[in-house]
Amino acid sequence: MRVFLFILLWVFQPPKVEVLEKLQYQALVDGGYMIIDVRTPEEYEQGHIEGSQNINVKSEAFVTEIEKLSKSDTLLVYCRSGKRSLYAAQVMVSFGFQKIYDLEGGFLNWESE
Repeated sequence: MRVFLFILLWVFQPPKVEVLEKLQYQALVDGGYMIIDVRTPEEYEQGHIEGSQNINVKSEAFVTEIEKLSKSDTLLVYCRSGKRSLYAAQVMVSFGFQKIYDLEGGFLNWESE
């Protein structure tokens, strides 16, 4: 019975958000995966990761915008420091997205040496 429960939990375990260090995240960025900046448009305009798409997690349109994305794609998310992007990624998981990677420390970490 224990083995059955373990297998059942393992098979039906919901996807999790994986928080990556800068170098790991950079490798995925270099791999051409979709990058989503969940900061405000004003923050985005002040600087962002090249090739990223701005979908503001604080916007009422956030859910509408993420529903336009493919749930099977690998998605990279980030914000300023990592808090909003982790929240956004968790929301995305609840909508059925499978492969989401968050940048540890957010854009502040990305810009640091």
